[in-house]
Amino acid sequence: MKLKYFGVLILVIGLAFLYFFINPSEVDFLPKCPLYISTGIYCPGCGSQRATHHLLRLDFWGVIQQNILYFVALFVLAYHFIVTSINLLFKKRIYNYIYHPKTPIIILIVVIVFWILRNIPYYPFNILAPH
Repeated sequence: MKLKYFGVLILVIGLAFLYFFINPSEVDFLPKCPLYISTGIYCPGCGSQRATHHLLRLDFWGVIQQNILYFVALFVLAYHFIVTSINLLFKKRIYNYIYHPKTPIIILIVVIVFWILRNIPYYPFNILAPH
């Protein structure tokens, strides 16, 4: 079991080094979004590789320009890990809203609305498309 976690850790560190040193918009060997390539429609994740590159270089404005939903997801993950850590370390019982039954529905609605809005080719919606 520990070997599995060690392998995942090595993989994550390797990908972090890759995305830190290589800008995905300047190379052709990293995977491209199949939906965008085949239809020209931005999916909710389009720009995430470039956003990861910007995040690892601490360029938060670059992350927002590539995919603002990526930035929102980072805040949701940070909230989850902070609440979970506080509950474990300090034996608290703070309710984690990530586990609320309606949270997946709200996340799905946000993702679908973001998906639709970022594909409208008029200002201000075209700001949501990756730059």
